[in-house]
Amino acid sequence: MSLKLDGVDAAYGSSQILFGLSMETARGRVTTLLGRNGMGKTTTVNAIMGHIPAGRGGIFYNGRRINGLPVYRMARMGIALVPEGRRIFPNLSVKENLIATAANYGGAADPWTLDRVLALFPVLEKRLGGMGNQLSGGEQQMLAVGRALMLNPELLILDEATEGLAPLVREQIWEQLQKIRQTGITILLIDKNLEDLCRIADYHYVIEKGSVVWDGDSDSLRASPDVREGYLGI
Repeated sequence: MSLKLDGVDAAYGSSQILFGLSMETARGRVTTLLGRNGMGKTTTVNAIMGHIPAGRGGIFYNGRRINGLPVYRMARMGIALVPEGRRIFPNLSVKENLIATAANYGGAADPWTLDRVLALFPVLEKRLGGMGNQLSGGEQQMLAVGRALMLNPELLILDEATEGLAPLVREQIWEQLQKIRQTGITILLIDKNLEDLCRIADYHYVIEKGSVVWDGDSDSLRASPDVREGYLGI
């Protein structure tokens, strides 16, 4: 087990979003969090990362309770986030974006380096001197993933991994995520492209109004039209 949420509640002020949410990721596997817009997916990520407090329940990483830890501690513990909207530094160059927060807190024997990230995303090598705000949406997403990898995480969380990207670019992102998965990194994915998710992921959680309503593997999800239609609108 890598990450575990046990009966987590979370709210923005007086508006409660998560209601006793429980889920977990297996080490070295790809797990997804699925659901319609507004059902609590990003709130779950925010609770994991410490951006909002978990009002009840526990969030555990490698067996250690992480509720209430400051955000910077997450990176030091081996958790990296590719946030919704990418949030790259617009006034830094591509190279500066990649190296600004680079680290190897866990002492990885074969760490992600600038050269290794550029080998994964060759298009970024051609844009190293360009500013972050000059990149296309697809290039920005590749940069956001590369920046997260430069932290050498054990757990990589991607919120809306391919949202708003052209089909060809989406396919490129999925191919690179498959390569990242093969390095042994644990991945938690949020996205709406179900077929792509089913190809790459080992296990899925579907949430509705802040609670898990279904979980299972890709074969089970493909064989559950009631789940896809009732909770995902597919």
